[in-house]
Amino acid sequence: MKRKRMLVLLMTISLVIMVVGCSAQGSNTSKTDEKISITDSLGRTVEFESTPEKAVAIGAGALRLYAYVADTEKLVGVEEIEKSDSAGRPYAIANPQFADLPTIGAGGPNNAPDPEQLLKVEPDVIFTTYAGDAAAADELQSKTGIPVVALSYGTEGVFGDAIYSSMEKIGEVMGDTKKSTAAVAYLKECQADLNKRTEGVDQAAKATTYVGGLGSKGAQGIVSTQGNYSLFNAINAVNVVDETGKNGGLMIDKEQLIKWNPTVIFLDHGGLVKVKEDMMANPDYYAALEAFKTDQVYMILPYNSYTTNLDTAIADAYYMGTVLYPEKFNDVDPAKKADEIYETLLGTKVYDQMVKDFGAYGKIPK
Repeated sequence: MKRKRMLVLLMTISLVIMVVGCSAQGSNTSKTDEKISITDSLGRTVEFESTPEKAVAIGAGALRLYAYVADTEKLVGVEEIEKSDSAGRPYAIANPQFADLPTIGAGGPNNAPDPEQLLKVEPDVIFTTYAGDAAAADELQSKTGIPVVALSYGTEGVFGDAIYSSMEKIGEVMGDTKKSTAAVAYLKECQADLNKRTEGVDQAAKATTYVGGLGSKGAQGIVSTQGNYSLFNAINAVNVVDETGKNGGLMIDKEQLIKWNPTVIFLDHGGLVKVKEDMMANPDYYAALEAFKTDQVYMILPYNSYTTNLDTAIADAYYMGTVLYPEKFNDVDPAKKADEIYETLLGTKVYDQMVKDFGAYGKIPK
């Protein structure tokens, strides 16, 4: 009887050892499988032992890209600038809880990352658009001991490979690429749709266009515009500013706009107050512009707030398409399209709030 009990005991011990051994082996395999190695936007190789459970996103537009493609519940802090007025930032409107998260630095174009504040919230990863080169990203990683992944909006405007790549990198690092894959696919779908609707239009039949009042470190007047404007490019519009050969934001001479005399003018809602003040002070100037005489001045929603809000910019492109090519966009309701874009990228509709903050799509208010 004793021998039988001893045999059972030995068998039990052996079974426990086998289970523990298998469990330990499984644990090691799982950890190895979770290891992540990624090349960030600066060409740096960043490695993780396991999928991050806590994240922060710092610098212009970093939090926005994160909100598009990753779990916002994993965020453990935001910059102070992200807690201020959410007007013009759909990702903040859609995520009011950001205001309740710990502060991890001032944020904004004139401030550097704050390693001390970042360390307090103990993130497993820092996504950043601050770093202009690999040395800056390496320095922040060295100071904090936390993996730093550099992101970029690139130079191509709203639709660009740098943006797509940055969104995909966030998904890979956070261990879930479903949202990033879907978001990138949707952006590319919008880009293709806008181009397909307008690429066959006879160039000679197109209205000449101009966009003014674009935000640049704050609200600006009618002379604030862009050459090689990405939204006009998306809908194959004729931008009078392209005559200058310049790319990106610029301030033009007011008299040059009269010389160009575009058929249609779009104004950023964010600059409307400045434009109206100028209209009151210089009525003869605006009376000389054909677009103002023929009531062909239209408002678009502001999309430059802590860099480009991709959702609003794409919604603006569709709205401008309905103005310039009504027959090609006769199936598009600008308000509904805007909410489709917001809901796809952010999970909720925010057009009504944007209207409350700025105003609806339409002609310039009298």
